[in-house]
Amino acid sequence: MYFEQFYLTCLAHASYMIGSEGEAAVVDPQRDVDIYLKAAGEQNLKIRHIFETHLHADFVSGHKELAARAGAQIYIGARANAEFPHVRLTDGFEVKMGAVRIRALETPGHTPESICLVITDEEKSFKSNLSERKAAQPCAVLTGDTLFIGDVGRPDLSKTHTSLELAGLLYDSLHEKLLTLPDAVMVYPAHGAGSLCGRAMRAERASTIGTERLTNYALQIASREEFIGQLTANLPSRPDYFLEDAEINRSGAATLTDLPALPALSPAELLVLLQQNANFNGNGSVSVNVVNVLDVRPGDDFAAGHVPGSICIALSGQFASWAGGNPTRRLRKLGCGWLESALKICVVIWPAAWRRGGRPACRC
Repeated sequence: MYFEQFYLTCLAHASYMIGSEGEAAVVDPQRDVDIYLKAAGEQNLKIRHIFETHLHADFVSGHKELAARAGAQIYIGARANAEFPHVRLTDGFEVKMGAVRIRALETPGHTPESICLVITDEEKSFKSNLSERKAAQPCAVLTGDTLFIGDVGRPDLSKTHTSLELAGLLYDSLHEKLLTLPDAVMVYPAHGAGSLCGRAMRAERASTIGTERLTNYALQIASREEFIGQLTANLPSRPDYFLEDAEINRSGAATLTDLPALPALSPAELLVLLQQNANFNGNGSVSVNVVNVLDVRPGDDFAAGHVPGSICIALSGQFASWAGGNPTRRLRKLGCGWLESALKICVVIWPAAWRRGGRPACRC
């Protein structure tokens, strides 16, 4: 079995590719799907299956584009009410690829449609059990946002269920399904430390059922009632874009190649936009923004000189969480070409271009 984790640091997001005998499945693909097509080519695999563990709220998924480009089938939980062609996943549904079996578990809690995927490598199990003739045992479970390393999914991301209802469902999913798996089963979640989909994730990117059973605070809570109380108390604020992203993922986003190119923006045009901001007086004093200009360079570079009125949100940090909550939708670029990034759409402000237009730069 081929197995690879793809980790997108700016979103603390993990996606996966599983392969056997020429076929591959991708689980929870990020927006830019080229990495999966490249990896599949290098491994002589054809991507035939795409699984979504739930309707992701913190990023726009590339499942629809990957399906179109690879000729693959999309699988998602039956309660997702997805609007694109898909297979509805229910408990026990299995996909077999060569020596690998992928079995779905319905695990509502983080969201109503959440699923986990139990992976069994029959070839590995066969080799290890030659003398005992035991049935193949699962080797891993992809837990989406149901079970994290050191944490569990937040229960407040649904329009149809209250956080109390989802927390109760999450307790049931954890104790009646995931914790019935053998202790040696590897745990691979969809997010890691820094994600807003949980609260206390550890830095590791993989664990085991046994380790989580012993060390995960949420799995130590004795009763269902206490679990509900702890999971719904002091929840971190939910970014405004979470519900919007989930709806985009329900219908499936347009392919990146179909999106219009962003036009360049001259210093003079930028100044006109900045002057639309209330109380803009030419020296960077802004009290109310109508137009938001993002400078995505490192903080030290921003401090050395930047466009008056611009906002520093560095790509090297939690760019998506900060910029995603920004109400602006008109993203343009000034004085540079495209910056290659997993986000594909970004604004780069170079003070040199601003100065060439005869405008002063601010310093911090």
